[in-house]
This record gives sequence, C-alpha cells and structure tokens, in this order.
Amino acid sequence: MKKALLLFSMILMAAPAHADLTHKISSSVQLTVDAAASQATRLGSTYSVSGSNVSATLGGLTAPSGSAAATMNAGTYTQTTDGSAFSFSEAFTGGDAIPTGTTVSSGVVGSLPAFGNVTTTAGGVAGSLAGTINSAGTMSLTAGGAGTSATGQFVTELTIK
Repeated sequence: MKKALLLFSMILMAAPAHADLTHKISSSVQLTVDAAASQATRLGSTYSVSGSNVSATLGGLTAPSGSAAATMNAGTYTQTTDGSAFSFSEAFTGGDAIPTGTTVSSGVVGSLPAFGNVTTTAGGVAGSLAGTINSAGTMSLTAGGAGTSATGQFVTELTIK
C-alpha cells in the first residue's frame, strides 16, 4: 500500500504540460481565361537620300494635313560629272494615317486601326476548365481550352509552442 501511495503522490507532483497548439488549413483554386488583346503602334513617315557625284535639289516630306500621313516630295538629281562613277539612293517609307471614327464603348474598341505594327492575341476558351478541392485536400483540376490556366493549392500548418 505504501508503494502505491508513493507512486500516486509522485504522479500528483508532476507538472502539467502547457502547450499551445494551432492547426490551420487553407485551400484555393484559381481558374483563369485570358482576354483577347491587341496593341497597335503607329509608324511615322521617313525619307532619306544619299549619293556621291550627284547634284541635288533635295526632296523631303510634306507636312501632313488632317488625319493623313506625311507624303514624299521627290527631289531632282543629276550626275555631277558625266561619265564618272556615281552612287545614289533615295528611300521613302509612308507612315500610318490617323484613323478617324474609331469609337470605344465600355472598354471595347469598335474596330482596330490598320497600323504598321499590330500584335493581336486571341481570347482564351474556357471549354471544360474546372477545379475543386475537398476537405481532405484532394485536388481535381481540369484543363480548359487554349489561353486558360488552373492552379490549385492546399496548405496545412501545425504550430506547437
């Protein structure tokens, strides 16, 4: 009996455990379908001329009027010394006119301008795009059509202090 009493008193003397226990669970699914997009850059008009053994009344660009682009005003050129070697180069790139009548309604452009540099991306197609996560952390992500993405995440955190 004394042994049992001694054992029981030792158990009572043991300090209780004080531990903070935190358990967090979070999950998320993100489904994305890309929007259609276009970016257009208007090109300017350029004119250049170069040569040797050439006399010139130089041409150039005419000032644009209204929404038109600048145009080329050709110069007149003659060979300086007849029968001698010469080189000559004249180049013109017609720029983009400013489009008229382009309307934007609720963020949608009615028509795209036909500029010299245009990049267009088609919109995504949702198709069968889907995603679920259950309470056990089992994830199911289904691919959609072109221009889509599905991302799933399940995080569990256990903190003992």
